[in-house]
Amino acid sequence: MKLFDTAVDNILPNDGVVRYFGAVLDKPKADNYLKQLINTIDWQHDEVVVFGKKHVTKRMVAWYGDADFSYTYSGTTRQASPWIQELLELKELVEKLTGTTYNSCLLNLYHHGEEGMGWHSDNEDTLEPRATIASLSLGAERKFAFKHRHTGETVSIMLENGSLLAMMNEVQEYWLHSLPKTKKVHEPRVNLTFRRFVV
Repeated sequence: MKLFDTAVDNILPNDGVVRYFGAVLDKPKADNYLKQLINTIDWQHDEVVVFGKKHVTKRMVAWYGDADFSYTYSGTTRQASPWIQELLELKELVEKLTGTTYNSCLLNLYHHGEEGMGWHSDNEDTLEPRATIASLSLGAERKFAFKHRHTGETVSIMLENGSLLAMMNEVQEYWLHSLPKTKKVHEPRVNLTFRRFVV
């Protein structure tokens, strides 16, 4: 397994591009956005369907976007909330850095390290094919891992407070990603994934 801890142009060896920008917000700004988002976002517990049975996760989620359209994943449909000022500010920054425009943002709130996300890919039918997905991290530093669908090769990177990671091209077709659980992290983390949906 390869482990990266510095900014590089592509952390994957093949079949797609994942670019890590490092910290794009200094700590005071990142901490301020974290506090604002935890207190102002309309957080809800996530619901996923596994083998036909609905489960409520400890992790909390929210979805914001340009228009009143729905987003379905893991058997759950959500309506987009209208943008708030903090999200528009962060969207503008991410769009400038990645050279891509986004029409929605899925937010995840992990209260501590024992909340995570298993292996999955962001390949919903309503996403624009091979469009860039930009992930902005606020709060606790966490490991983020990739696993190739066919070879099983894994690549991991530590996502620091205020950092930006962009998944590009055919990444979702060939790679799964996850946020592994850990007992070593006791602080919260908010992850913002900016996406382009076909409206």
